[in-house]
Amino acid sequence: MQKQDRKKLTTDYKNREMLGGVCAIKNNINGKVWIEGVKDIVGRRNRFEFVKNTGSAVPLNIRKDWELYGAEAFSFEVLEELKKGETQTDAEFAVDIETLKDIFIEKFKPEQLY
Repeated sequence: MQKQDRKKLTTDYKNREMLGGVCAIKNNINGKVWIEGVKDIVGRRNRFEFVKNTGSAVPLNIRKDWELYGAEAFSFEVLEELKKGETQTDAEFAVDIETLKDIFIEKFKPEQLY
């Protein structure tokens, strides 16, 4: 790969539209959810699919139920998407996502959450 091509790829990556938000890993058997705020929803969905297919790197919060019910009992859901503003810093974006996550957590009863 030529140096110009690498620079262009790097620039394109840095300038890509960031789509974060709040997602949930849901146990479809007992109804419990693990809510997560993420800066990259697509990346998080890919990670979930990898974990589901390989059984490796299961998040600690859900590991006990994962082992009990199996990978097929879980699904990935996007609760709300949030696009990073053009002038917004990564830190500001993270605060907005965390605030949005807290709003969603309040909508659930404690026994529904991991």
